[in-house]
Amino acid sequence: MKDKACVVGVGMIPFQKPGKSESYDVMATTATRSALADAGLDYDKVQQAYVGYVYGDSTCGQRALYHVGMTGIPVVNVNNNCSTGSSALFLARQAVESGAVDCALALGFEQMQPGAIGAMYKDRVSPFAAFDDETDDLVGNSEIPLALRYFGGAGKAHMEEFGTPLETFAKIRAKSSRHAAKNPVALFRQEVTPEDVMAAQVIWPGVMTKLMACPPTCGAAAAIVCSKAFADKHGLDGSVRISAQAMTTDGPETFNAHDMREVVGFSMAKRAADQVYEAAGIGPDDVDVVELHDCFAHNELITYEALGLCARGDAAKFVDDGDNTYGGKYVTNPSGGLLSKGHPLGATGLAQCFELVQQLRGQADARQVDGARLALQHNLGLGGACVTTLYEKA
Repeated sequence: MKDKACVVGVGMIPFQKPGKSESYDVMATTATRSALADAGLDYDKVQQAYVGYVYGDSTCGQRALYHVGMTGIPVVNVNNNCSTGSSALFLARQAVESGAVDCALALGFEQMQPGAIGAMYKDRVSPFAAFDDETDDLVGNSEIPLALRYFGGAGKAHMEEFGTPLETFAKIRAKSSRHAAKNPVALFRQEVTPEDVMAAQVIWPGVMTKLMACPPTCGAAAAIVCSKAFADKHGLDGSVRISAQAMTTDGPETFNAHDMREVVGFSMAKRAADQVYEAAGIGPDDVDVVELHDCFAHNELITYEALGLCARGDAAKFVDDGDNTYGGKYVTNPSGGLLSKGHPLGATGLAQCFELVQQLRGQADARQVDGARLALQHNLGLGGACVTTLYEKA
């Protein structure tokens, strides 16, 4: 049996709106130094670095880390859409568990622009061409930005099959705001009610209001991953370990099922979760706290079912029963999630890691989930990649 990789240090900066943040390299440097300080480790002990970002020129990772130290280590730049940060973590964990290195850094950052995200290179085939064609066929509404059509269309499919009311998505967004109000690094900390969400600007009549979508965000987060032997040798806190982790990509059902939930990765997420549960020898009922990819309230809802937190078709009842928050079956997105904490694409997966490590250490202050010992992370990128990670308190 391979030793489980330990997450011995995490760091994160408060997320900001585009135009309000420092430059990407400054944000990334601050997050890295914070993770090193949290671990109690000098940078010269790090043997490899995996650095994730979506919008930036090649070798931005080196630019960021050279401020921390020019130690000559391998720096691998990672881009996997919205799952970029957790993809960097996946690679760092693999490097440690394989024995290739004893200690690795996973870093993610993003310096975003206002407005809906879109293609940067319009002189070549888009990686989303097949996704766009399927979305055109299934939902139309070409005047709506594509990301909204993807995830709004997935929510619409759930509404049509199971009678899920629009108010359910509003309840999810209100829940995220209550959680974020207790998170000092969240972008939006003002609580909103379901009525506020329903009364917000309508983006897609009957499907989505503005508050049901996450905002473009700038930020950075980092994690130090090492072997147990390395943690013991250097006197580091190795109490939080990665029990299991899986990365999946799209299967044929993404386009063959002709279902917007599949277009946005329902089965891709389910496969990743199932692989993690099997590898760890647990089921979803054993999990205490979850950080999942709620880029839209609609995706949070369908992800409840993909992760097995509730049965397929039961997500609205799951929300109504309060099983997605404190006092219920699971606490989902205690950080406030992407909807309220923010979504700087390259940093998101590592911000989720930051939250869950704090939860398992018992350091989440007002957000603390009592007795948390198993924490599940779900980070999704269309195009596609899904990374699911199970953390355990040793």
